[in-house]
Amino acid sequence: MSNHSFVISAEQGALALVGETLELTGAEAHHAVAVKRVSSGEELDLLDGTGLRLRVKVLDASKELLRVIVLERLQEVPPAHPIGLVQALAKGDRDLQAVESAVELGVFTVRPWQADRSIVRWSGSKTEKAMAKWRSLVRSAQKQSRRAFEPEVLEPVNTKTLSTQIRHLCESGELVLILHEAAQLSVAQETQNWLSQASKQAGVTLVVGPEGGISDAELEQFVAAGARPALLGQHVLRASTAGPAALVLVRHLLGEL
Repeated sequence: MSNHSFVISAEQGALALVGETLELTGAEAHHAVAVKRVSSGEELDLLDGTGLRLRVKVLDASKELLRVIVLERLQEVPPAHPIGLVQALAKGDRDLQAVESAVELGVFTVRPWQADRSIVRWSGSKTEKAMAKWRSLVRSAQKQSRRAFEPEVLEPVNTKTLSTQIRHLCESGELVLILHEAAQLSVAQETQNWLSQASKQAGVTLVVGPEGGISDAELEQFVAAGARPALLGQHVLRASTAGPAALVLVRHLLGEL
């Protein structure tokens, strides 16, 4: 296994055949040479974010150019039941901590949620800046974990919009779990019940509230839309850990770990 991974465009990946050379320039090349200290002879992974993994060997590493030869092409397939995380905005970057861990643990999409009790509020130019930060974090976590798929950062939603989206997801056969301490069944029970009759490619969405929790009104809306409240253990987890913990459990039950 290589020590480092870097991102290339889908266009570059499509043209990179085994035995051919590939030149990387710009930010990724600079990061590889100046930051990661990549040198000639080292083997790397190049990822296009859509499932392609190129195992390459460095031929030449200069300040702004990285020249490699392609040793192997691997096209990974997406999971049968992709998992998405709807993460409520939280103070102290706990939302970002959750997203970073979730990417490393195999989440497929992440979506910011402006919950009723979110202390952090996004609006105007602040939203654009925050979304850029989320996307940068996802890209960094993808490279760190050497994932061939880059999770998509979906547009932020408020509670009303999220409720509508939950309804659409549930109507299409997806499982939407609201992590909530008042639930009667566990994440494991709800997932196993759903998996017994789930159609191929139907996904799972995990909804995590902010520090103050999901309000009763929000929970009522989501349940009415088809979501299932689910309990995650005996203890109340922070906004930064609930999503990743549930993600690991669900992936295990889906047979992905």
